[in-house]
Amino acid sequence: MQYVLGFDGGGTKTECVLLDSQRQPRATTRSGPSNPFRIGHEAATEALTEAAQSAAREAGIELREIAALCAGLAGVGSPQSHEEMLRQIVNAFPNTKIRLITDLELSLEAITQPAAIVLVAGTGSSALGRDANGHTARAGGHGPLLSDQGSAFDVGRLAVAAAVRERDRTGADSAIGAEILRLLKSSSWTELRDRARGAADEVFPRVFPVVAQAAESGDAHAQLLLRNAAQEIAALVDALVDRLKLRDSAIYIAKTGGMVSASKFFDAQLDDQLKKIAPHATIGRLPVPPAEAAARLALELISSSASSATQRATGQQSAGK
Repeated sequence: MQYVLGFDGGGTKTECVLLDSQRQPRATTRSGPSNPFRIGHEAATEALTEAAQSAAREAGIELREIAALCAGLAGVGSPQSHEEMLRQIVNAFPNTKIRLITDLELSLEAITQPAAIVLVAGTGSSALGRDANGHTARAGGHGPLLSDQGSAFDVGRLAVAAAVRERDRTGADSAIGAEILRLLKSSSWTELRDRARGAADEVFPRVFPVVAQAAESGDAHAQLLLRNAAQEIAALVDALVDRLKLRDSAIYIAKTGGMVSASKFFDAQLDDQLKKIAPHATIGRLPVPPAEAAARLALELISSSASSATQRATGQQSAGK
């Protein structure tokens, strides 16, 4: 029996699935963020290793028994980041066949429909599309300084800024402001500001659930934040629809990321925007969880190696006759 690992890593968490060679799931685990663009390559590798070790323990095997792995990670889109992250993974998992791709590529590979777009709404925001001829295009995913519009990071940052302005205006915290401080265990906005300077990803994305809950309760400002976020994220799909000429095509749009299904209000706003952009599209979720899709791709590494070995052996036998 052989075993493989699949990783889905982003700016908030890393999910890991361990499959055996019969495609049976043996373990599902989770660790911290593994986006090297946001936390660095060493920290990202540590998160992968932690999730893998937990999965091996849960499955009752040794980590050295892992034959192959596939990691779909945010933050490895540039050649330099991809090369460094691959080097670190190779060192952490010696004698293991490895495939490293972006989280967007991983999600798109999980969709069987020829023409499709994957939309990520999580700590960051991005989209990757494919037309029926296999041409691809990407939008967003360049980090909080250049993009990530409408993301949980963006919503959280705007909500904190609004709460601080309300405190300055009235001398008291709004209901949302007080809940943000309570959730993040901060005694003041000054303390929270100092925390955000050193670890913004640990502050702003965590505010999203507060905004989502307030929107569900009818808070007008929270609803405005989520309505604007939906428009910003949908604009990524709009760009791909234009570039790939998919406006009138029957495409599949898969929504993924921590913001999806975390707020009924946000989901409804996003779906409305997407239907306007691509009226013939089917909107849904990924057919399988990304980490499981990654594990299935890892199985292909084993099968392709076995096939190559068989072909070599057959060739050698033929040559010897």
